[in-house]
Amino acid sequence: MKHKGLVLVIIIAVCLAALLLLPKEKKYTEIASVGKPAPAFELRDANGNTWKLADLKGKVVFLNFWATWCTTCKSEAPYKEALFQKMQGKPFQMLGVLFRDDPANLSDYYRTQPVSPPTLLSPENDMAKLYGITGVPETFIIDKDGIVREKLVGPKEWTNPENIKILEKYL
Repeated sequence: MKHKGLVLVIIIAVCLAALLLLPKEKKYTEIASVGKPAPAFELRDANGNTWKLADLKGKVVFLNFWATWCTTCKSEAPYKEALFQKMQGKPFQMLGVLFRDDPANLSDYYRTQPVSPPTLLSPENDMAKLYGITGVPETFIIDKDGIVREKLVGPKEWTNPENIKILEKYL
């Protein structure tokens, strides 16, 4: 009986230590919203180059979250590639962000599907959390001043004249 109190104290101490030592989950006070500044980021792409949103001021940024396992992303890919080619020479930067996927899958994917825009890697999917991604594909259009102007959910035919007009109004 006299050991019961000691055991209880030890259990409480272990529980408190566990609570204090467990890694804290990142809290995102704000996620990307249309009409607000885009959350800043600094990520490496699949080739090891560093990309910072702050360095893209003055350009319209097309930020597309996608995955190699996503069938609708695959159907959207040729349209993104055509858009990338069409927008060359304009103040426009396309970036892909790999979502819940292993970067090792990229080399096989690239063999079957041309992907010219850089693919950013966010190992813990922090970028997706920061932008409030619920699935893929999802695309954000960020204006030259760093303001999110569009959030487009689902695959799009990016060569469609209506979609081109959405982009060109921010150029």
